[in-house]
Amino acid sequence: MDLYEHQAKELFDRYGVPTLRGSVVTTPAEAAVAAASMDLPVVIKAQVKVGGRGKAGGVKLARTREDVTSYAALILGMDIKGHRVDKVLIDPGVDIAEEYYISFLIDRSHRRFLAMCSVAGGMDIETVAKERPGALAKVPIDPEKGVDRAMAREIAKRGHLPDDILDTAADSIEKLYHVFTETDASLVEVNPLVRTVDNRVLAIDGKMTLDDNAEKRHRDIFADYRDNSHADPCELAAKEVGLHYVKLDGNVGIIGNGAGLVMSTLDVVAYAGERYGNVKPANFLDIGGGASASVMESGLRIIMEDPQVEAVFVNVFGGITSCVEVANGILSALKQLGNTFTKPLVVRLDGNEVAAAQEILNSVHHPLITTATDMDGGAQKVARIVAERSAHASAGK
Repeated sequence: MDLYEHQAKELFDRYGVPTLRGSVVTTPAEAAVAAASMDLPVVIKAQVKVGGRGKAGGVKLARTREDVTSYAALILGMDIKGHRVDKVLIDPGVDIAEEYYISFLIDRSHRRFLAMCSVAGGMDIETVAKERPGALAKVPIDPEKGVDRAMAREIAKRGHLPDDILDTAADSIEKLYHVFTETDASLVEVNPLVRTVDNRVLAIDGKMTLDDNAEKRHRDIFADYRDNSHADPCELAAKEVGLHYVKLDGNVGIIGNGAGLVMSTLDVVAYAGERYGNVKPANFLDIGGGASASVMESGLRIIMEDPQVEAVFVNVFGGITSCVEVANGILSALKQLGNTFTKPLVVRLDGNEVAAAQEILNSVHHPLITTATDMDGGAQKVARIVAERSAHASAGK
């Protein structure tokens, strides 16, 4: 789960990391009220879960009370890389002498943590990393040893932070590491970590990603910070019934059992779709290894509610899962959805009780159900169906 900046900074503050605590508002009028309690200038910052806000115009320095209102009105409603701005953070301004960069993340390829630090923080850190890789220190962290004050100082030193600020910066870096590990985050990033003109070190920005698999260990954080206002309705529905769903930008709904099989299904549908034009997978949906009829029904119901989906490809290999259960789930979904079930369904089953399952599906003679004997053939069928329906719809206009 990605956090908004203000949420990350709340966690920083909880762990003693010096930061700014502003006010989150949703209207220009609220922005004016929040800024009234602060000295000018103040900073108006778009709250979106994506980088590049500054370059997109989502961060403004307001030097007057009028600026506060006008900048808030400008930023609210803005689209930043596909993310609509519904709230802004009003932060007090600070006199910045230098901007640094610090982050902790998981280095999966080496099965360890990684700290990254640079004296060249700010909006151009990605350019720095690309054009001056030596300016961005990458320091491996042994999870068993962690980061104490001495290691934190070493990270700051390797990032070429000035000698006279190393100890102060190390205090923040050590505490940020505790934020990283104790919240089960996969990323904690501060850009910039600033040195003020009076030699304070402040985390004036914050970015965090929490591991969804650790939600049971941090129910309070997830409950407080989960924001479903921009979540896809299908993703929310899938989560409620314990299914793994990822929204994609295509038009063929995909249901399979096992992540590997679903990924392979995405590939074959995309490949088949190239032959027929703009036919692509619309989602990733894994119903699991022991899927029951009710789970199959839930999966179909979720995908059928996606207006982007024009047809569905069910690709299940029956190991633990009985193909009969899958077939019964499909028929149950047909019955429950009734007249709202209007999208063609291509079903490819194999493995445990496949013959009985195929007999169940064939016996109903449903006009929207097509069966396939192999994955490639099923992908070709569903791609052709979508292409033909699209052509028919275009001809009718």
